[in-house]
Amino acid sequence: MKDTVVTRFLRYAAVDTQSKEDSDRFPSTEGQAVLAEMLVRELKETGVSDAEYDPVSGCVYAHIPANDGGRESRTLGFISHMDTSPETSGRNVKPRLIPDYDGGEITLNKEQGIMLSPEMYPELENYKGRTLIVTDGTTLLGADDKAGIAEIMTMTEALMSPEAPPHGRIAVAFTPDEEIGGGIARFDLGRFGADFAYTVDGGALGELEYECFNAASAKVKVRGVNIHTGEAKGKMKNAARILAEFDSLLPEGERPEETEGYEGFFHLERIEGGVESAEAEYLIRDHDRDKFESRKALMLDIAERLNVKYGAGTVTAELKDSYRNMREKIFPENMFLIENAERCMKELGIQPKIQPIRGGTDGAFLSWKGLPCPNLCAGGHNFHGRYEYCCAEAMEKIAEMLIKLSSRGVPLVRARTAQFRRKQRSAGKKIVMRRG
Repeated sequence: MKDTVVTRFLRYAAVDTQSKEDSDRFPSTEGQAVLAEMLVRELKETGVSDAEYDPVSGCVYAHIPANDGGRESRTLGFISHMDTSPETSGRNVKPRLIPDYDGGEITLNKEQGIMLSPEMYPELENYKGRTLIVTDGTTLLGADDKAGIAEIMTMTEALMSPEAPPHGRIAVAFTPDEEIGGGIARFDLGRFGADFAYTVDGGALGELEYECFNAASAKVKVRGVNIHTGEAKGKMKNAARILAEFDSLLPEGERPEETEGYEGFFHLERIEGGVESAEAEYLIRDHDRDKFESRKALMLDIAERLNVKYGAGTVTAELKDSYRNMREKIFPENMFLIENAERCMKELGIQPKIQPIRGGTDGAFLSWKGLPCPNLCAGGHNFHGRYEYCCAEAMEKIAEMLIKLSSRGVPLVRARTAQFRRKQRSAGKKIVMRRG
C-alpha cells in the first residue's frame, strides 16, 4: 500500500522525540536519533542514495538529483525539525482521524472531559467537511514539526519518481532540538549544499513568513538578607519581594498574553525563591531591532535602580541573545523566495497569508549564517499542547506546493530583485536596506 502524507505523519508521530533542556547528550533525547534513522531508511527506499544521519550535527541530510538537464544550476533546500516541544508529553501519542468534521465540539478524552471546542478555537469552523487529526487529550500531537517532515518526505518520493516534473537539485534536511534552540548550531551548511531554502514549520495552510522576533533570554537573580522577623526592621532584605518589584517595573501590557502582530513583550517564564535568594527567567522579544535593544537596556537599568535602592550587588540581570529577525537577510534582496511561494500557492488555489512569526525558526539562524530561509506552512494548529490538531487535506495540499515550488526552481536573483524594486517604487513605497 502506497504511503500518503497522512500515513507518514501518523508513523512519525508515534516516535517520542521531545527535546529536553539541560540534557547531557546531543541530540538532547534518544528518540530524535531513532526518528532520524527511520527517515534515512525511508529516503533510501525512495531512491535517494546519499541520505545519511550525521550524529555530530544531529541532522539528516539528503539530496534529490536534478532531472532538468542542467537548466537550473542552483540548489533549493527544504528543512523541518524532528523534535517536539518539551512543554507537553510526546510519549505514547495516539492520533485520531475525524473524517468529515461537521463542526461543534470534538471529544478528545471522554474519561477526563477534555474537549476541543470552536468556542475556544473558532478556526475549527473553517474545516467543516474536512478530515482532522487530533490527540487523545493526554499528549501533544507533534504536527510541529512532523507534519512538515511528512510533507517533505512526500515531496521527495514524488520528485524521485520517473513521472516527476523537471527540477533542479534539491537538498533536504531534518534537524534536532529546534524547540530548545540548540539544534541548528552544528548544522553543516556545506554538507547541506543549498543556495536558498525554506523551513516547513508554520501553521495553517497559506501561512508564509519571512519576519520573526529578535530574541534574548534574561536571568534575574536577587540576593537578600534573612533575619528573624522579630528584629527584621532595617536589616532584612526580602529577595522574593525585591524580585516582585523588579517585575512590576516592566511595562504593563507588554506580555505575550496581551500582545499580537508586531508587538514585542517581556515574558516571565519562571520564578522561584524566598527571603534569602530569588531568581526569575525571562524571554525578551521584539521584531524591531531598536526596540529590542531598548528592552534589554531597560532590564539592566531596572536592576541598577534596585541596586541603588537596596545596595550594590543585590540584583543581577544576565542577558543572552538567542536569535535575530531573518527579515534583514531576506528583504529585499531575496524576496523572490516569497514571490515564488506566493505564486505556487495561488496556482493551487491556496490563499497566501504573509505574516510575522511571533517566535523563531531554524530559518532565522540559517538566514544569519548566509542561507536565506523563510518559513512555509505545515498545516497544524495549537502547537505544543493537548489541543493540537491538523487538517489532512491541508497537509496534502502543502506537499503539492512543495513539489511545484521545487519544479519552479531558483530564478536569477539580481533580475528578481530588480523587478521587486521596480514594483515597490511604482507603488510609491520606500525601499529600506538593512544591514545585519
